[in-house]
Amino acid sequence: MANEEIFHIGVKALIRNNDGNILLLKVNPEVLKNNQHGVYWDIPGGRIQKGQDAASALSRELLEELGLAEFREPELLSAVISSLRIPVHNGDVGLALFVYTVKIEKNISISLSNEHTEYNWFPPREAAEKLAVKYPQEFTELVGKL
Repeated sequence: MANEEIFHIGVKALIRNNDGNILLLKVNPEVLKNNQHGVYWDIPGGRIQKGQDAASALSRELLEELGLAEFREPELLSAVISSLRIPVHNGDVGLALFVYTVKIEKNISISLSNEHTEYNWFPPREAAEKLAVKYPQEFTELVGKL
């Protein structure tokens, strides 16, 4: 048991528009608790709260982070172990993420929370490069081929 890893579980949305570009959010390092990684780009999402299932957690996060209440049915793309660790009171834990693809209409209005400073749409290869800070190579390669 001493060698077993402990993880927090999260959900993420890889949001694509009709042009095939991917929505990325720039993390606000002043708001992210115990952020030791500076400024980096991420896809929207967060950890599952007690009593939530993955679908309701994803809906909550998209509403909180983007003001996005309506979107097409998410489809599971991948499950990944984040390259970043989550600080906790007695050390840190890993972060396991279920990443869903979400397609949206072209003319949506995005209202960022204070967790992020900006957003932009990137072609898959460029998005993959920007996600390399937080995500393992096999995931960024998958994103780059979308």
